[in-house]
Amino acid sequence: MIRAGRDTEVTKNSGFWIFVDMGFSRDKPTCGFLLHDKEPMEITFSVLCEKVVEQVRSSKEPVNLLLEAPLSVAFNEAGNPTGRTVEKMAGFGPRYWYLGLGCCVLTAATYLLRGLVNCCPEAEIRLFEGFVSFKEKGKKSSHKDDVLALRSAAWNLSASAVVKPQGFSETDRIGSAFLVAGMDFGIPPIITANS
Repeated sequence: MIRAGRDTEVTKNSGFWIFVDMGFSRDKPTCGFLLHDKEPMEITFSVLCEKVVEQVRSSKEPVNLLLEAPLSVAFNEAGNPTGRTVEKMAGFGPRYWYLGLGCCVLTAATYLLRGLVNCCPEAEIRLFEGFVSFKEKGKKSSHKDDVLALRSAAWNLSASAVVKPQGFSETDRIGSAFLVAGMDFGIPPIITANS
């Protein structure tokens, strides 16, 4: 069973953690991957899918799957896509779920989750959205650093690092990003790890 995680489950000992910085490249290792307390890796999308399915199939405890990709979406009153509160920060351009890389990693996450649905895991999978999009200008991005930052944010949680679904918007309609693909896992909290 795959479902949205709960903010009360954002603890190191609530299950086995998998941290993923989603990427979607033909040849390059653009995915950051980190199993619980192991060392991070940079891998391709296909290898990521294999490793996540393998880990979920072998798990005897709940799996907390944190994906740095949009897992929920927002639409305004007119039915047009709009940003969620975490996607805007003073001093940075918006990182809306429906623009540029947001669309790309949302597509990648859809394929990863469809693969998990198809493998029929016995372990409960709890989804959490990670958000590491606001970074210093000119500083090179690292997929390994991103998954380490997500783990640190999740395991050393401060009240400001987790955004509950009720805080995504006061006026817009929020829904699962995967409804359009026939999958509804609910709306998980967002764990932020911004500099």
